[in-house]
Order: sequence, then structure tokens, then C-alpha cells
Amino acid sequence: MRRSLANIVCAAAAATLIMGPLARAFDLEGHRGARGLAPENTLPAFAAAMRIGVTTLELDIGMSKDDVVVISHDSFLNPDHTRSPDGNFLQGRGPAIRALTLAELKRYDVGRLKPGSSYAASFPEQEAMDGIAIPTLAELFELVRAANADHIRFNIETKLTPTSAADTPDPETFAAALASAVREAKLVERVSIQSFDWRTLVAMRRIAPEIERVCLTIDGGPGDTLHRGEGAASTWTAGFNVDAYDGSVPRLVAAAQCAAWSPLFHNLSPDSFAQEALGLSVIPWTVNDRAQMQQLIALGVDGIITDYPNRLRALMAENGMPLPRSVPVH
Repeated sequence: MRRSLANIVCAAAAATLIMGPLARAFDLEGHRGARGLAPENTLPAFAAAMRIGVTTLELDIGMSKDDVVVISHDSFLNPDHTRSPDGNFLQGRGPAIRALTLAELKRYDVGRLKPGSSYAASFPEQEAMDGIAIPTLAELFELVRAANADHIRFNIETKLTPTSAADTPDPETFAAALASAVREAKLVERVSIQSFDWRTLVAMRRIAPEIERVCLTIDGGPGDTLHRGEGAASTWTAGFNVDAYDGSVPRLVAAAQCAAWSPLFHNLSPDSFAQEALGLSVIPWTVNDRAQMQQLIALGVDGIITDYPNRLRALMAENGMPLPRSVPVH
């Protein structure tokens, strides 16, 4: 039976206060770099997160028509933050990332939120910029390398769905291209691959088993990826059926051989959080409220993905938790 997160953590919070500051490392992940503060999934956003001081840069990827791995959350150019070469915001959904070459993608500006949009209203602290192009994954790796930030990790999400078809790369192509990029950059030990569509995770396990994999989930409600009680495995989970594991998402994730489970934070419950025996790390997403962050820290999660790494870092400092090194990158 599910209860509110506040009720879940009461006992855990008391235990944390008794034990004092947490001694273990905590994964502070900047979502899409630092979406609350700078244009999402851009080099300025990743630089902002590094200046604040994060453990991990969380990001999303797609592939261009000429097979370059690029950083973008959306499979199509998003009119809420994309301007065409003439400087005007797109009036509707733009072309698919996969339909454009890298040179064509670079002509669009993704540095501002469209005034009056609900997206802009959601992130009033985001700094608007001009001349900001969709970056490649290689450009991000180079930014971090040039800053000598060899402690920074990368949590990379493959953006595809069971129905995206030709609008995204197929799972095998996607996994192979990403594995090649990570290996070429010599970053295998500092990268994790995550996805809601576990087909890329299964492919990655075969192609590059040395790269850590993270299973993303939404359990019920809008965007549900588990589809409990439907008699067959969800199309999102690559043949793994949560009902075959007595409804336990951690057991499902362990069966898929992911090292970490990244649930929508509202989905955490006392039962679902009992993951220690399975050896999973639990890193919920996307948490922006300080009170909710505090509850999750008290619960004992291994990290948090947030649009506001500055808020989480400040809270970690208040809790006496070890802080990752900040990097003076521009």
C-alpha cells in the first residue's frame, strides 16, 4: 500500500538525526545540466552545474541524420525553446533530430524559453542566452576534459520510445554509437547509461557490458512505463514483466541487470525502497523542492537528480554531507 513520502520517511529521518551526518558519497546530479538556471542540455548549463559543484551531469541524447550523437531531450525540435535561423521561435513541433544533419541542427538556437509558454513559467530563474546551439556529446566530453574535471561523471539517457520508429535510431544502432563514443573518449568508468525504453539497455549490456546501466521507471499515472496487471510485459521494459516479480520494481530492475534504479520520486514506498539486498543504487528524479529533497536524503537514497543543483548542494551542506568539488569553468 502506498503512502505519502512524508509519512514514509518519518522513522528514517529520526534515524538519520541520531546517526549524525551521512558519511558516504552522495550523487548530486544536475538534470539536463542545470535546467532551472541555464538553457537545458547546453554547454552553458553543464558549465553552470560544474561551477556549482556536482557529482554527475545528467543529459539526454539523440542522433543526427549523419549519425552524430547529439545532446537533446526531445526527439523533435521543441518550439518552447528553439528558434530558427531567422531568430523566430518555431510555431509548432520542428523536424525530428534524426532527420537533420549536424550542420542543419547547429543552425537552430536553443538558448531561450519562448515568452508566455508554460515551460517558461516553470523555470523563471533560467538565464536566457543567444547563439546557443545543440551540442554534441563529444563537445561535452571535451568541455569537461579541458576543465580537468576528472571527478565528473555522466548519466546519459537514450531518448527513444517503443513507438518512435524511424524518428529515433533503433536500439542496436543507438547503443552501438553511444558505446563507441564513450570508449573513444576513454570514459567507460565515468559513464552510466539510462533509459525508460530498456531495449537500449539490453543492447548495451551485450555491446559494452562494462558500462553501467540505469533503469528508469514511472509506476502508474501519466507516462506509466510498467503497465502492471496487463498479462504481458510492458513494451518499455524489453520483455521483463513486473508481475512476474510479484510487482517488485527493484526485483524487476535487478533481473534486467541494471546497477541502479531511477524512479519518479513520487513512486518510492517503504516496500519499493527495500533494495539494499539487491545491491541497487536508488537515484530518484526530478526533485526540485527542498523539503522533498530532505525527505529523500533522510530515507537514504543514494543520490538525487535535480534541475537546481545549487539547492541540493546547499541542503547537503546543511546536513554535513561530503560535497563534490566545484569547477571554475566558463
